[in-house]
Amino acid sequence: MTLRHVVMWKLASTDEAERAEQAARIKAGLESLPAVIPEIERFEVGVNSLPVNEFDVVLVSDFADEAALQRYVVHPEHEKVASYIRSVVSGRAAVDAEG
Repeated sequence: MTLRHVVMWKLASTDEAERAEQAARIKAGLESLPAVIPEIERFEVGVNSLPVNEFDVVLVSDFADEAALQRYVVHPEHEKVASYIRSVVSGRAAVDAEG
């Protein structure tokens, strides 16, 4: 069983330049995680390119099971990235689906 973890974030800022910088920082931070967290099996990060969409950044990642996902969530490097993300977003949606 693989567990697919999908998360989307809405940035709080209304300034386009600031939003672009924040999205790039989120993307870079998330993309640094597979090198240090062995539980990650697949990891893709995207920044929204169409203004009609509600969310700004998306993460699609795969883990062997729920236990592997939980180890990822509490990993110190994930916590650092997540702390920054929480500081700049106004909304978040997530889905965890078996696949």
